[in-house]
Amino acid sequence: MNPRVEVVAVDCLMLRLFDEIAEANMPWMLAASERLRAVFGEHLIDLVPSYTTLMVHYDLTELNPGQARELIAEALIDLTPNARTGGQCHVLPVWYDLSVGPELSLLSQRSGLSVQEVIRRHSGREYQVFALGFAPGFAFMGLVEEVLAAPRLNTPRKKVAAGSVGIAERQTAAYPVVSPGGWNLIGRTPAKLFDREREGYSLMQPGDTVRFEAVSHAEFIRLGGDDTPLEALA
Repeated sequence: MNPRVEVVAVDCLMLRLFDEIAEANMPWMLAASERLRAVFGEHLIDLVPSYTTLMVHYDLTELNPGQARELIAEALIDLTPNARTGGQCHVLPVWYDLSVGPELSLLSQRSGLSVQEVIRRHSGREYQVFALGFAPGFAFMGLVEEVLAAPRLNTPRKKVAAGSVGIAERQTAAYPVVSPGGWNLIGRTPAKLFDREREGYSLMQPGDTVRFEAVSHAEFIRLGGDDTPLEALA
């Protein structure tokens, strides 16, 4: 860990803890987040975690930038990951099929694996939620096996169905709402990832873990999934 503080805005500082994305970062990120909330108290307006950084938005009417930096330094004193700190584990059912996940065949060709093996590997491990962004409830997760890693599409789609599960580089995610997107789509989940009635709105939060579970088409429909083919959304 190599902590640095960077200026984002007149009332916002970025605490950069790491230089590379890694699953091992998360316990430190969670511990730092907990400490920052404690030391800033009511003077904290927002705290936004990402893969390697924590953005601290503070009340400029109560703290000047120098005082904010002092509080960040205080939060880092003897920082140690808390073994009891951890998020929820979510199991997301996924219908893996070419009609809703057209890049299954592309990933199969790139990796030299069968489509069924691509599915088995993607659904065979637990992923860390690193950050939320892009769209409400969109959780950036990783890391997928290197053999499944694939660059974003050269031309993003204008419309991606809610629940679509995709891969970009070594990240994986599920689209919470209909939106444009350039990730490699491999399936669709019926899970409601964003809900205005839910506390925090998003099903997943940084620090949570996710496991994708392959389900049949019948089970996908039973759970409320929409099997409209991707091509019909264009």
